[in-house]
Amino acid sequence: MVVTGDARSPEVLDRALAGRRPSLLLTDPPYCLLTRRRKGGDERERRAGRKIDRDPVHRFEDVRAYRRFTAEWLPAAARAVAPGGTLAIWTNFLGKQPILSVAAGAGFPVLAGEFVWAKLTTEGDGNERLARVYEVALVLRREPLGALGPDEAARPWSVVAGYDEDGEASRWGSHPNHKPFGVLEPLLRTWSRPGELVLDCFGGSGSIPAAAVRLGRDVACVELEPEWAERVRARLQSDTVAPARADRS
Repeated sequence: MVVTGDARSPEVLDRALAGRRPSLLLTDPPYCLLTRRRKGGDERERRAGRKIDRDPVHRFEDVRAYRRFTAEWLPAAARAVAPGGTLAIWTNFLGKQPILSVAAGAGFPVLAGEFVWAKLTTEGDGNERLARVYEVALVLRREPLGALGPDEAARPWSVVAGYDEDGEASRWGSHPNHKPFGVLEPLLRTWSRPGELVLDCFGGSGSIPAAAVRLGRDVACVELEPEWAERVRARLQSDTVAPARADRS
């Protein structure tokens, strides 16, 4: 289910969920990027070609404004998550504390860990590629995690990958917040099971819903911009997603 609308609206969220409860809220909300201003206070112009200035990147006046935004969408989404479920929310340094605070107030006070994406640069001279810590997903729970059993694999907490390792970003609009399948797969396999529902409140170009469907999960997705919502719908019906639904691991 892909719904075009504002994730801050309870009616939109209810329409996306259709009475179901997700086991995992995995989403990539706008990061806490502050409005770029000159020394005199005037807003800086956007630069063509810079990913950080590309639509639909949203900027906030200050961290307090970002916290208000987080408080408008996260509590209802968190409360919809089924008992024993998990939140995995992508963020940057400035957004971490607002998300932790609002999530705690919504019943998810336990930071189980931070899933780190070490982002590879493009190839340079001599095929050199550098990996730098670039983005993290906060993994939040209602209660602390139990100890792993002797036959259980360790939980993954990091991945190294480039922005568009599989070519899906360029195929679906080169959204500035695209996450490749290889980055999302460990989160989906660790914190959800085949057949369960995954909620994404900020669909973008559909990276998260496409990865979830590919791994046999059901999806509920909200996207504000009609153009991007249509891309998500088309992507979920594309040949890069549908044939992989047999993957039930």
